[in-house]
Amino acid sequence: MGKEDIAWYLKPLLLPCLLLAVHETSPFPTKKLLTFALAFSWIGDVILLFADKGELYFILGLVSFLIAHVLFIILFIKQEAYQTPNKFLFGFGLLFVVGYLNAMLIVLFPSLGDLKIPVSVYAFTISLMLVMAIRGGLTWRKPMNLLILNGAFSFVISDSILAMNKFYTTLPNASLLIMATYLVAQYLITFGIVKLNEKK
Repeated sequence: MGKEDIAWYLKPLLLPCLLLAVHETSPFPTKKLLTFALAFSWIGDVILLFADKGELYFILGLVSFLIAHVLFIILFIKQEAYQTPNKFLFGFGLLFVVGYLNAMLIVLFPSLGDLKIPVSVYAFTISLMLVMAIRGGLTWRKPMNLLILNGAFSFVISDSILAMNKFYTTLPNASLLIMATYLVAQYLITFGIVKLNEKK
């Protein structure tokens, strides 16, 4: 709608809503990990509001989300498994993620300049987060396993659109697509983890 200045006031309020929802839930073993992952995501959201002021803000935002994804990885690893993962399906998922990672880096590398290393580290980390979500999708209780897996996929889609728009070519409605997929990702992961840990 051409009113992107509103983001300055609304974007910093999005993740605190999820943080408040998590705070109100009953205690569960990975609650602190989820809380910190959302908190670092929120820090990244706020810092990236200033990304057009200088490259340093983009790097700091990248670091905040990098920490958030490391916490999501640990969070996924620590979730209780209900069954042994199907090795064939997990192998297929792993190959898919490796293919995605290679394709993205091949496309983006010529345009990254001094950001080659930090962007590569970030791309590897979010890919590992997706791998752990795929593993969880094959081991966690249904239907929360699919909610979390779809959330992880949405996160990768959001970051992929952001990276393509920033480093490769301008995409139509990029801001809307980035935020829509990002919010779906955070909500599905948070809702799925909370429900996965609910006591029967």
